[in-house]
Amino acid sequence: MILKLARNPTLQIVVAVSAGILLGLWRPDLAMAMKPLGSGFLQLVGWVIPPLMFVLVTSGVARLRCRRQARGLGARTLVYFEALKVLALLCGLLGALLLRPGDGFSPPPEFPAHALAAQVHSAVQGTERMVEAGAGVSPLHLWQLLSRSPVLQVALLALVCGYLLSRLGAVGEAVLAALDRLLALLFALLRVLLRFAPLAAFSAMAFTIGRYGPGSTVHLLKFIAVIYLTCLAFVGIVLAAASRFAGVGLLRLIAYIKEELLLVASTGSSVIALPGLLRKLERLGCARQSARVVLTTGYTFNLAGSNIYLSCAALFLAQTGNVELDGLQLLGLLLVCLFTSMGSTSIAGSSFLTLAATLSVLPMIPVESAGLLLGVERLMKCRSLTNVLGNCVGCLAIARWHGSLDQTILQRALNPARAVPGRGPLRNTSRGAGSGHAEEPSNGSAAGEERR
Repeated sequence: MILKLARNPTLQIVVAVSAGILLGLWRPDLAMAMKPLGSGFLQLVGWVIPPLMFVLVTSGVARLRCRRQARGLGARTLVYFEALKVLALLCGLLGALLLRPGDGFSPPPEFPAHALAAQVHSAVQGTERMVEAGAGVSPLHLWQLLSRSPVLQVALLALVCGYLLSRLGAVGEAVLAALDRLLALLFALLRVLLRFAPLAAFSAMAFTIGRYGPGSTVHLLKFIAVIYLTCLAFVGIVLAAASRFAGVGLLRLIAYIKEELLLVASTGSSVIALPGLLRKLERLGCARQSARVVLTTGYTFNLAGSNIYLSCAALFLAQTGNVELDGLQLLGLLLVCLFTSMGSTSIAGSSFLTLAATLSVLPMIPVESAGLLLGVERLMKCRSLTNVLGNCVGCLAIARWHGSLDQTILQRALNPARAVPGRGPLRNTSRGAGSGHAEEPSNGSAAGEERR
């Protein structure tokens, strides 16, 4: 029992953070000397960002196009994902702007006021170039921006490669299979690196307490509270509206997938719940084609909780450095997040990688400042929970929009005691690859799955 608890990643992080706080209070000088441990961890994970982002975006884009049987499914999926991504990023920005968890935090000594001012000036120029390029004023500006940002280069190259692979037929499928093997290797490497996360969290918290005193933890706790409140607001407003469009109550859906949500909350990774979610969504009346395409691609392109964290964390770190962003800079931050969030994944710790990638594009926010959040990285379970719930709601909403959601099966599964008689599917579910799904006996199986 004790050995099992010692292997728990969350417990390891809690112990490491507690040890860092105690060291910072007891020996501030020694605590500040722990900083290289966190910096080394940041450098190591930084090496994983470009290949991981390339493989994820390439395979996701290719499969979004080549797996669909009907052209409308891919278009609707893309529109829904991008709309939810923008809403999630805006919610994160709004939460940080309204609650301002980083106000009052002293800037690090290696980033004095005059250096911050120079970075802000450089950021304004870079943002103006981005906006002008997006408006078609000068394509040269966009090229200059891409030439200075390896992360954006990787994202753009991955988009092009994904599109080309989707048009190569059998050759493209073979390349995608090789990319899947490479992705498994990168995930294994990332898991090895994440084993050292407690050491990095200890270093980051010890340095923070030793340099700024115990009062600095107040801002980290405020940041955690802001993330949880923002995710809760997003679920209660945006996801509730999407689930209502799909014809299902959000609370009933949460109760239906409660086992998967508990699994995600205990592990911190939303990808672990994918097999169970696929089975349950098919038993809710989603055509098999819709469920598999939307849910699997959603684990890369529809991570609402991670997107909320991304924009909110970037703005929080700007506030800790006393960097005030105007409207144009906030627009630039939003555009950068739209690019870098395409490299997100649903495994534990990936949100921190995406945040580091985002900060590497934003000159006004030092990448090293992300180390402040290492100590609380494992405490934000709301990200993974919001990701899972957002993907389930998205799968149902897109299936409803596409006409591949059987409302009779849906109501029987969620309301086994009072099924809706005489209400058939919105459209013939024999459309596409989900043709056999409507024939699956769903009443007893769905209710049994819910009880299980």
